[in-house]
Amino acid sequence: MLARVLSAAVNGIEAFPVEVEVNSGWGDTVIVIVGLPDAAVKESRDRVTTAISNSGFKFPMGRTTINLAPADVRKEGPSFDLPIAIGMIAASDQLTSDRMDHYVMVGELALTGQVRPVKGVLSVAWRARAEKMTGVIVPVENAAEAAVVEGLEVIPVADLRQAAAFLDGEIKIEPTRVDLNKIFDQSYDDEIDMAEVKGQESVKRALEIAAAGGHNVLLIGPPGTGKSMLAKRLTTILPPLTLEEALETTKVHSIVGLLKPGQALVTRRPFRSPHHTASDAGLLGGNVNPTPGEISLAHHGVLFLDELPEFKRGVLETMRQPIEEGRVTISRAAGSMTFPSQFMLVAAMNPTPDGKMPGESRSSAREIANYLGRISGPLLDRIDLHIEVPQVKFRDISAEQTGETSAVIRGRVIAARQRQQARFARKPSITCNARMGPRELKAHCALEETTKELLKFAMADLNLSARAYDRVLKVARTIADLAGAENIAGDHISEAIQYRSLDRQLWT
Repeated sequence: MLARVLSAAVNGIEAFPVEVEVNSGWGDTVIVIVGLPDAAVKESRDRVTTAISNSGFKFPMGRTTINLAPADVRKEGPSFDLPIAIGMIAASDQLTSDRMDHYVMVGELALTGQVRPVKGVLSVAWRARAEKMTGVIVPVENAAEAAVVEGLEVIPVADLRQAAAFLDGEIKIEPTRVDLNKIFDQSYDDEIDMAEVKGQESVKRALEIAAAGGHNVLLIGPPGTGKSMLAKRLTTILPPLTLEEALETTKVHSIVGLLKPGQALVTRRPFRSPHHTASDAGLLGGNVNPTPGEISLAHHGVLFLDELPEFKRGVLETMRQPIEEGRVTISRAAGSMTFPSQFMLVAAMNPTPDGKMPGESRSSAREIANYLGRISGPLLDRIDLHIEVPQVKFRDISAEQTGETSAVIRGRVIAARQRQQARFARKPSITCNARMGPRELKAHCALEETTKELLKFAMADLNLSARAYDRVLKVARTIADLAGAENIAGDHISEAIQYRSLDRQLWT
């Protein structure tokens, strides 16, 4: 007998439909899986057969052929265990149901028949709705994740027998539902806070500008000045994720398996901090079967690279295109996949190899030049704000009075972002000033003659590139938005220029 069960597989961050066809016939008792299965799918034969027997079903005798269609796309992972088991039960006349044509199912099986969670369920649920399916049958731990997709029945199952009983109409399972408003109703009270950082008011100001416009930041200062502490608190002043941003971020985290059991969405902006020994595959993504790297896991959040010159130069250079385009394409023998990577880059470094400022360092000029030369000019041009983080003075450390809280700063950042959203309402792909293209720069960053002369002088004096010129305009536009100004004024340009001068003083 032939049975057909609907499932799905993930390619990149999107899912595609997979039909699991099971045919049980005469011959020696053997199970054959075709349709480009990987090792994990091939091993499902042993898991599935044992789970069927331990769940009280009869094991189908004779030759059982399982086809995963389309046959020309590689199938990976254990998520096909549940649909294969249901197909084998149906092919041996132990299950008769037309519901199998209306539900997409995924799940890994334990030997006891328990259904275990799998990766990429959110993408599978989106595909099921696009295919106009009634619903999805998923592990209990993945139910909340799938339930964020509206207009779809999400049926949580704990074991194989429960899934079969639901399809056969023996039991009724209430679909899982989630309250999106409740999920996003979160408090920042218990988080780390900017008020905990003593002193460094000029650095906090620069980080506020970066958060308001989505700009990249380079923090330069001796050890112990609070560079890492400040970077870790940047997410507390960023605006909350929108639903669309949360869905995109959750898809990436779901594919990698970073969602906690029962977690529906990633509702807080990610903060990723890879070690400087990370490879290009770990940072950008890759391996034999392309998977998202750190820059994609930081999508709509912050990627923090501490000790920037310690990263391999080749690894840093591969980041240039993703920083510019907001996505990364990984090409391997198994295929080419594109992952999103719209993140804020926050990097930190010492000014010299021994951590001292250039005038105080015992390192030779050649050693300092070699140390700083590990970061290329094109990469520096893509970092909008270069900020000196000085030593904290004793009076600031010992002061009982704290600075502004993250909530206060975040309020100003949100107001600036709202101005940008109104400005780019006709182009939803541009979410902040840092994402402006040449047309938007021309339309929204026009300068008066006196202001233009100021920028012209700065370009000549600091030897700024054309890309750096664009970055200065974008930062000035953000400073004007924070001030509530319609046009960019001379003081906005002056402040933006000062955030480009430090690297030129050091690098030259």
